Amino acid sequence: MLYLLEANYKDMVKEFEFTKKMPHDENGFIYDWYGTKREDFEDAVSAMIDSQSAIGLPQGYVPETIYFLWDDDEIVGMFRFRHYLCPSLVQGSGHIGYYIGEEFRGKGYATKGLKLLIEEVADRLPEDEFYFRVNKDNIASQKVVLENGGYIHHTDDDKVYLRIKKRGNF
Repeated sequence: MLYLLEANYKDMVKEFEFTKKMPHDENGFIYDWYGTKREDFEDAVSAMIDSQSAIGLPQGYVPETIYFLWDDDEIVGMFRFRHYLCPSLVQGSGHIGYYIGEEFRGKGYATKGLKLLIEEVADRLPEDEFYFRVNKDNIASQKVVLENGGYIHHTDDDKVYLRIKKRGNF
């Protein structure tokens, strides 16, 4: 069964095992705790949890919730939901970013996980649409957004800006 869980201490060992394989930056998804050692990972989880309430965020950052995508008892992905947009996020990374573990790609996890996340957070979104920015060469992520009721809002030289209406297909 596929489900989302917020970052938490109870699942910290599995969260660490999943995240230790993540790159610092893949297709614009930045993993802020890249290279964190196991003995320091509790601090990373604390930061993930605190970011929901804007505790310890750098100037100009907005609160965000980190979710792990689980398939039964195995983590297959990570999603980040930014609670609202600041000016830099409107043309920047938008509301949602995600990472699916390499061994789980091509199996529909991103599409299903995004659907679950939108259902989970739609009532908390102050804007009328979810904003996304995807690299032009990342066709798979563009398809994930489009399959969840998204549309292309505009493009520039190397990015595609997509939107999903808050109530979309749900």
